Amino acid sequence: MKSIKSVYKIGSGPSSSHTVGPYRAAKKIRGRYPEADAFRVTLYGSLAYTGMGHGTGKAVRAVIPQAEIIFDYEKKDLPHPNTMLFEAFRDGKIIGSTRVFSIGGGSIQIGNEASDEEKDIYPQKTFSEMLAACRQDGISLKQFIYEKEDPSLQEDLRVVWNAMKDAVSRGLKTEGILPGGLGITRKAKLLYEKRCYNESADVTMNRVIAAYAYAVCEENADENIVVTAPTCGSCGVLPAVMYYMNKERGFPENEILDALAVSALIGNVIRTNASISGAECGCQAEIGSACSMTAAALASLWGLNNDQIEYAAEIAMEHNLGLTCDPVKGLVQIPCIERNAVAAMRAISSVNLSRFLYSTRKISFDDVVATMYRTGKDMNEKYRETSHGGLAQIYAQ
Repeated sequence: MKSIKSVYKIGSGPSSSHTVGPYRAAKKIRGRYPEADAFRVTLYGSLAYTGMGHGTGKAVRAVIPQAEIIFDYEKKDLPHPNTMLFEAFRDGKIIGSTRVFSIGGGSIQIGNEASDEEKDIYPQKTFSEMLAACRQDGISLKQFIYEKEDPSLQEDLRVVWNAMKDAVSRGLKTEGILPGGLGITRKAKLLYEKRCYNESADVTMNRVIAAYAYAVCEENADENIVVTAPTCGSCGVLPAVMYYMNKERGFPENEILDALAVSALIGNVIRTNASISGAECGCQAEIGSACSMTAAALASLWGLNNDQIEYAAEIAMEHNLGLTCDPVKGLVQIPCIERNAVAAMRAISSVNLSRFLYSTRKISFDDVVATMYRTGKDMNEKYRETSHGGLAQIYAQ
């Protein structure tokens, strides 16, 4: 399995698969054909169906200003639902053609080439294998990660954490209408400031964490800088809970960074054995993964043992199974922003259950990841980020 570093990517919203991935692909292809004077980029599948709302063409043209963008809504039997074809021209003649897949979380696969991510550093592939290695050596998941990763990991995580905090901070201060035509008003500032006179401590916590999640997701929807955690569409869950634990509960930054490492390990297992792409497996692969990662991070932060961390991650994923990806008008706004806030609460509940019930569990984390992947593959295409079904279809009426 590859380094956890590539789980977190810092980039512009609103979609890791539809903006960060295509942007990175355009940079790669532009570099391969420096002599080209023209490019044609054809978008297929989910990239075609929701690329207009997600700003895919804009992301490509940020690198290749003269690119001709074609949205192909007809081609079927694609090797991946997020497929792009880059064609390079010189003096009107084609000099190169490369197919690229945006496989989720901003990661790309160029044809049949080896992945552009970090090299494999974990001999284990499943979470069960990692737990077994931890038991054998008598170490925590955190220690396991730092033994495998290079010494720069914590500094890389610090950069990620700073970007997450910046997104929360900006989002809490900004008001106005989000772009895209839905007329969605930013709500993070209102949520953060509007306290009820008889508000309990639990209500305050839920309101503030929801405000943090809204803040990040509204920044994402406004095409500002966020961190894939593991995607742009699910970028608000993990920062919301970690920001609360740091700012309101006083957990120091070094412990937050360790929790982010454990969270990334969970995300890494999911993308290795299943998918974090909404276009491939529905929103269960995005919000479900983010919820699972956040539950693991919080359990680790609270000092729970490896089995409790696994159970928290498993509960969080299990109760997002079957979640559809049906963005209204192809925008990462409805139901995406609110869904991040709800997932943050669910992650906390998952940890609370795991603390007491982990010894009674029957389902492993690997089992629920495999189930999520099969469920996603069985899911009707219209519920996998095409905006052809669910809320996207009903709202359009």
